[in-house]
Amino acid sequence: MAEVTRYAPGTPCWFDLVSPDPAASKRFYGGLLGWTSYTLTIDTLGDYDMFTLGGVSGPTVGGMQRLADPAQPPSWTCYFRVESVEGAARRIEAAGGVELLPPTGIANLGRVGMYSDSQGSDFAVWEPRDVEGADVAGEPSALYWAELAAYEAESARRFYGAVFGWEAADRGDRTGWRVGPRPVASLVPMDEKRPGGWIPYFRVADVDAAARRGAELGARVAVPPRDAAAGRVAAVVDPLGAWLAMIAPDRVGEGLPGAG
Repeated sequence: MAEVTRYAPGTPCWFDLVSPDPAASKRFYGGLLGWTSYTLTIDTLGDYDMFTLGGVSGPTVGGMQRLADPAQPPSWTCYFRVESVEGAARRIEAAGGVELLPPTGIANLGRVGMYSDSQGSDFAVWEPRDVEGADVAGEPSALYWAELAAYEAESARRFYGAVFGWEAADRGDRTGWRVGPRPVASLVPMDEKRPGGWIPYFRVADVDAAARRGAELGARVAVPPRDAAAGRVAAVVDPLGAWLAMIAPDRVGEGLPGAG
């Protein structure tokens, strides 16, 4: 398993979950994706769980915080790699985004800022210091790409093109976004089946088996397994209400760094 040493600017580099019951989330994702975890105590965040592959000392794949406001739904937040949080903040605000958390240092790990896009979907930007992002991506049980459901597709294209320089192209029933030659994210219309916002796609060997396993662990299968332009996909809502998707890609070498 090759570890990622650098993410290109504009690339999804991390996802974290906000959960009202971290113990229940650990059981679910451990059963679904084989993750284990350990806890960091960070002065600006409090306790922060790091999800890993292959045991506690294995490479990181994502994180988790306790949901502070019980009125808010559990969800995943996507972090995009940038060279400068302040520079990204200026582009975000110029494009119509809203600041939720100003540029903030996270110990010696890096700097983060959190924002809502021009249609109200939340995301974060990450300027690394000692931590580039997830140790592995594109590998089985790790982040493969990110997907946004938006009400106005053309507005989303303009916003993220201005912020990250993404190039957009239609790809089957989705808009694909690329950083250079590599696809890193996609855009779909928001409808009654799918709420707006960003969700992660995790790579699995068998989407049908993973969807069945998710249901056995208490998830709701929101989008049953089906064939799409990039491979076989499914989406589930975890037992606490957070959306995620799974993909078995049909083209080797696409997705985030390390995909193969």
